[in-house]
Amino acid sequence: MQPVRYLDLRSGRTYPIDQPRWCGDDGAPLLLTEVAGLTRDRIDTGTRSLWRYAQALPLAVHDPITLGEGCTPLLSRMLYGAGVHFKCEWFMPTASFKDRGASVMLSLLRQQGVMSVLEDSSGNGGAAIAAFAAAGGMQALIMAPSSTSPAKTVQMRAHGAAVELIFGTRQDTSAAAEARAAEIFYASHNWHPFFLHGTKTLAYELWEDLGFQAPDNIVIPCGAGSNVLGCDIGFSELLRSGGIDHLPRLFAAQPANCGPIARHALGLPSEPARPTIAEGTAIAAPIRLAEVTQALARSQGGAVLIEEAEIIRATLDLAAMGLYVEPTCAQAAAAFRKLLDDGTITQDQTTVLVLTGTGIKATPRIAEMLGIAI
Repeated sequence: MQPVRYLDLRSGRTYPIDQPRWCGDDGAPLLLTEVAGLTRDRIDTGTRSLWRYAQALPLAVHDPITLGEGCTPLLSRMLYGAGVHFKCEWFMPTASFKDRGASVMLSLLRQQGVMSVLEDSSGNGGAAIAAFAAAGGMQALIMAPSSTSPAKTVQMRAHGAAVELIFGTRQDTSAAAEARAAEIFYASHNWHPFFLHGTKTLAYELWEDLGFQAPDNIVIPCGAGSNVLGCDIGFSELLRSGGIDHLPRLFAAQPANCGPIARHALGLPSEPARPTIAEGTAIAAPIRLAEVTQALARSQGGAVLIEEAEIIRATLDLAAMGLYVEPTCAQAAAAFRKLLDDGTITQDQTTVLVLTGTGIKATPRIAEMLGIAI
């Protein structure tokens, strides 16, 4: 296999991977060329973190920045009358799935000499970058919407990151960060392909969790699509290496109030974004919309739009089972219900719902659902 390079999928242009960059020369988002898939015998079983899959990463990392991320629980339960597996990604150092990408991305960038990074985030991504930058002796500037939950911005500040709150939409925050990218390296979890190669460890972990088999379906809360693309990359590598014999169907769950990827995948016209309680997926203009919808189609999966009332119901349904998650990731349960009801997913299939973040970070929102004043 040829050496791994940055790849502009739209033009076919490639760039050396050993030179830090976050986009193409024309501003296009980048992926990486194909990485060899991991086989069972190359898992470092003595490492209790996502770094057990280090040999699947695009570059060798000599001194990873790690806080024990990965190896999250996979729980088997009944939900809406069907068996399902919950992948509890909030069992991470900063309590969200973003730790996978932050650990790998910052480890690789620090190894290449990048010591100060800029990130824009609605919360969980910024918290992860702040924590892993602190653990790696790096400086971080996080730009976040002014509406971001204080539980998330306080976490960023506690880790020593500088935090700038931007008035306006989530997209306004992204634009403000991109405008600053000439001053400080833009290590965006939405832009940088190294982040995706951290999230792809979710695929390897599910493969190992399920006895080195691929599930039939994975339902994923989706904002910019990093978990969808990570699963697409990881399971595609496993298919090439012979570790699995089929790709799991990937289903993206998005709020009806802000669901550009789902609308594109479903062939629906775009609509202006409206406020949603699923703040972590409120991204009106995802930069890899085409790539994410192609990944969904390649897996023969799809997308589901979730109404606000359905998000609330799913959040409380999961809490009643002992799973206290933020509304953003409860969308996976709401989507599962709809996919069951229309027969797209059946009870005899192996289905994984990815639960991406803890409800503790969304306490004010959940209090409102319960009618509790805090």
